[in-house]
Amino acid sequence: MDRPLRVAVIGAGPAGIYAADHLIKANPDVTVDILDKLPTPYGLIRYGVAPDHPRIKEIVTALFRILDNPRIRFIGNVAYGVDVKPEELSRFYDATIIATGAEKDRTLDIPGIDLQGSFGAADFASWYNGHPDVPRDWPLEAREVAVIGAGNVAVDVARVLAKTADELLVTEIPDNVYQALKRSPVTDVHVFSRRGPAQVKFTPQELRELDHSPNVEVIVHPEGIEFDEGSLEAMRQTRHVKMCVDILQNWAVRDPRDRPRRLHLYFLQAPVEVLGEDGKVVGLRTETQELTGDGWVRGTGEFTDWPVQAVYRAVGYLSSALPDLPFDTKTGTIPHAAGRILDLDGEHIPGMYVTGWIKRGPVGLIGHTKGDAGETVASLLEDLDKLEQAPQHDPAEVISYLEQRGLPYTTWSGWQKLDAHEIALGEPHGRKRVKVVSRDEMTSICNV
Repeated sequence: MDRPLRVAVIGAGPAGIYAADHLIKANPDVTVDILDKLPTPYGLIRYGVAPDHPRIKEIVTALFRILDNPRIRFIGNVAYGVDVKPEELSRFYDATIIATGAEKDRTLDIPGIDLQGSFGAADFASWYNGHPDVPRDWPLEAREVAVIGAGNVAVDVARVLAKTADELLVTEIPDNVYQALKRSPVTDVHVFSRRGPAQVKFTPQELRELDHSPNVEVIVHPEGIEFDEGSLEAMRQTRHVKMCVDILQNWAVRDPRDRPRRLHLYFLQAPVEVLGEDGKVVGLRTETQELTGDGWVRGTGEFTDWPVQAVYRAVGYLSSALPDLPFDTKTGTIPHAAGRILDLDGEHIPGMYVTGWIKRGPVGLIGHTKGDAGETVASLLEDLDKLEQAPQHDPAEVISYLEQRGLPYTTWSGWQKLDAHEIALGEPHGRKRVKVVSRDEMTSICNV
């Protein structure tokens, strides 16, 4: 290529930001535009992770440093496939990396899952994080709640449901979320894991965070604290698994404390039906499981009905198909070869690449996302001689196009204005920030 490389990254979450970072480190001439449908950067770090998450500040700090590089430009409030089409991107960029992640809830195919009072964890997280595209109200009416899942999302949801609103007030939750949580009548949150304690997916740090509330008693029910050879091997091989098991075992045998709310952890309990009356959730039926020797489980035919009035499924995220791109509906991913997007015939679509959860599925932590981005960027740079050069490669032409369309896009400097505004809103109340929720208000503040 006889001029500096121009790349568009679609999605300003960790996957997209790390891809941009790999690019500018690997090629001294490349410039990158990161486009996102939201007015703000950080993706699920801002709108999917619980606001009291212990590592959220350091993650945002690391992402901020990358985005603050002058060779990376953030363009928000611009939706791929709506505001800009693939053919339009090819006018301005030599290559495009799709990094839209996953923000929908994976389905759980059991009877009653669609009853009133049955929710997806991703939808709930979007609400309590002030996502601009979800309703402002949430029906927190249940005294006893079930959470299905054994990952960090399940732990986040359980923690937010169990804590008092005043405990969360020091975080960045919007006022409508605080008011709703304050009215919540919840007394017990029940978390169900289909497998044993050695197969949980949450991290030790997330697990310990459950026990930090002075108002919530964490109760580990000892009936499911069982291990087979597969479980023992997992503990021998992986330090964080052994740490989680040790924590759970200690909690299972400690004396109960008198606290107004309780968070129960059950293992070897698989959900089989959400029970309902008059269209509403009145319970959850689980089947007791037994370990099979290799860390997996099978049903025992023994069932238990739990009297809960709401069920939250935290069984994984799911990516969404994008216009004019292939999509595997079974895996929720874009077909690719080492990050090169493949068409229906298995051929690389020139100039199109993918990274993050929409590439590999919604699994893995931040470290996996970095390595994933590295593979995709390596493929892109290997293809430099094959890329068709964009005819309008001046960075100013993208902005001119958006302005001609009358699109109220946001920028990195605009985000910094909004960031400062939210922090200032929180300062008088001793809070980290108060999130602005309305999309129109966010874009207005960004563009002052």
